[in-house]
Amino acid sequence: MTVAVISHHKCNGHNMGDHHPESPKRMAAIQDQLIRSGLEYVIRQYDATPIDRDLISLAHDEKYIQHIFDNAPDKNDNDTIFRVDDDTCMNADTLPAALLSAGAAINAVDLVMKQKHRSVFCATRPPGHHAEFDKGMGFCFFNNIAIAAAYAKKKYQLERIAIVDFDVHHGNGTEDIIRRASADNKESGYLFCSTYQYPFYPFEMKKSNSPPIINTPLPATCKGPEFRAAISKHWLPALETFKPQLILISAGFDAHTEDEMSQISLTESDYRWVTDELRVIAERYSDARIVSMLEGGYALSALGRSVVEHIKGLIGN
Repeated sequence: MTVAVISHHKCNGHNMGDHHPESPKRMAAIQDQLIRSGLEYVIRQYDATPIDRDLISLAHDEKYIQHIFDNAPDKNDNDTIFRVDDDTCMNADTLPAALLSAGAAINAVDLVMKQKHRSVFCATRPPGHHAEFDKGMGFCFFNNIAIAAAYAKKKYQLERIAIVDFDVHHGNGTEDIIRRASADNKESGYLFCSTYQYPFYPFEMKKSNSPPIINTPLPATCKGPEFRAAISKHWLPALETFKPQLILISAGFDAHTEDEMSQISLTESDYRWVTDELRVIAERYSDARIVSMLEGGYALSALGRSVVEHIKGLIGN
């Protein structure tokens, strides 16, 4: 089966300023590298559809959702900016983009669960993994990956869903939502594995090395061999024990050595390696089902190249 890539041109309307790293240029960089890669024969591209508002509440507090809708600038107002925090703001096109980005998560789960594709990569923005149950932050408004997990659990009655996050920043929002679900139900059916530079934004990491949370902090001096060793030691055994029925990936590429956002020094080959390892586990336990969603990655050329290697890993060629 081909790999699906879900995107939408309206995600480019979300713009937090010319000098903001989470830029529409990221989408162009990915698309340009995909064209150069020669992968068109194994990729099927889809347009995202906006998420139904009711599905956002699978992962977020209704008061917070209403807060975002109430404060989103009007579609005809190109001058008003609403700030969620110092680094996270909305223009008139942000809410439609956020609904498409979260909608891509729903689209992707449906594609893999209905066996139309073994794996899906969502090239959408804004990202999501910093958005907590009742708070947006860190460039994120809705937690796309957590919504995907909750939707897959509810719609398809999955009992074991793994979320893995290799963004250079800790996925605090995803952890917050998973912890709440686990507090409500000790057998929540989620496993969350996260690597990240530490100490680093968002400085909210709660130490844990047992399910449902596997936090794997990495020093700023970390390079590929240390990254691979940490995942081999902490993630892979936990995933083997967990036997996930679906793997969801928060795919952030900002730990790349060319990315000035961080100090960790990974390369495209490291992202290919971790994707290969996750694909093998998915083939073993979850009928090869993987949904991957773009998070960070701000060095444009490195981002595009890394996404290509990530998709090659999903394909397995």
